[in-house]
Amino acid sequence: MGNIRPSFIKSRALILVEMYPDQFNADFDNNKILVSQYTDVSNKRMRNWIAGYITRYVQRRRD
Repeated sequence: MGNIRPSFIKSRALILVEMYPDQFNADFDNNKILVSQYTDVSNKRMRNWIAGYITRYVQRRRD
């Protein structure tokens, strides 16, 4: 069983991946920095949540 994430996390993450497709990769730390740069998320937990979903999404898309 995987993690269930709220739809607002998924929607924000997918918008970021569509806007910057070449920037995000399977490295969580890199994605965390990019989410901080490209969004106005001030909450550290939400930033990590979005970056984690992007990381998993990129890994699944690559396979």
